[in-house]
Amino acid sequence: MQMRHCTIRSALISSGWDTCRRATTCSMMQSPLLRQRTHLGSRTATITGRSPSVERDARTADAGGSTMGNDLITQAAQRVAELKAYFVDHERFVPLAEGFSILAEKRLVDIQTDRISEAQGLALSGHSGAGKSAAITHLLAQERKRLADQGYGDSTIISLRVPSPATLKFVGQMLLRALGYPIGADRHAWYIWDLVQHHLKERRVLFVHLDEAQDLASRGTKHELDSVTSMLKTLMTDPEWPVGIILSGTNELEDILNHDHQLARRMRTVRFESLSPAAYGDDILDLLENYCELAQLEPEEDVLELSHGERVVHAAANQFGIAIVLILDAIEDAYLHGQKTLNRHNFIRAYHRRTSCDAEFNPFVVPDFMRIDARQVFSRENRT
Repeated sequence: MQMRHCTIRSALISSGWDTCRRATTCSMMQSPLLRQRTHLGSRTATITGRSPSVERDARTADAGGSTMGNDLITQAAQRVAELKAYFVDHERFVPLAEGFSILAEKRLVDIQTDRISEAQGLALSGHSGAGKSAAITHLLAQERKRLADQGYGDSTIISLRVPSPATLKFVGQMLLRALGYPIGADRHAWYIWDLVQHHLKERRVLFVHLDEAQDLASRGTKHELDSVTSMLKTLMTDPEWPVGIILSGTNELEDILNHDHQLARRMRTVRFESLSPAAYGDDILDLLENYCELAQLEPEEDVLELSHGERVVHAAANQFGIAIVLILDAIEDAYLHGQKTLNRHNFIRAYHRRTSCDAEFNPFVVPDFMRIDARQVFSRENRT
């Protein structure tokens, strides 16, 4: 088999060790594998009936419900949990990590020189399933350890997930609980946020991370946006203890930043773009091989074809994080069936298990998979 050339930097990392055999960076535009697809990528082909191959694959999907022993299920769960502990270090992680390192070093220099200057922030946006949460969680865990090793304590970064729907008052209460100072709901919002600023200084917190930050302004009214952006700027410009703000969320987060240019100019921004099957199919295959090596499964030829990588990208709705989930689901299916290899039927069953879609709507079954809306579940040829 011809050696593939990565177009994105991709590595599986566990406990600080790089386990990727080919963690390389090269130009996407120069990749010889960015060729036009054949009928597999056709947007115009339609299915008028089940071909024999589709019929066989439909039976494969239906077979996913067979009874399995509890021991096999337990072993599969344990082995997949071990695989989930690995972090995929990809090229999009680089600007995120570099951006945070720059902000952290600036803040540490200010502390070391007893200088007070406005803090800056970092915003990460992307579609649901792009891999934002995994990336930011890995980054902040690394940075917490680094800062603790340098003697700055174990509370330098406070991270919480914004609930939906959210109010500024409730988010303030959540922050106080994270800071070890729970407070009742009978307090005014302005009082709660005064306490937040006080305890951020007392605990010497350097950064506050808000995940799903788009829910800070879920109603989208001007008053709500004004209140949110004002609160964020207040934390970053506190004259006694400015705190850096890390925001991660879906594309609606960008609307919050663009509402206030003063806030926007204080933020470094990173966006996790969607993948395209043509450009990233080969990289997904490279990632699949690395997962198979860790899983001690031999990939069969049908999952090493370029068209299969394209199918994985499309089945993941073009999102990197979902593509990883699909690969792990297929590996789990192989474990559940006691296999030593990974093949296309594992992906067929894994996708069916996630979506309950008929075979005609399974990207790993039909030739014209690009016509399928991979975000739909329970898709059927004939609804009754």
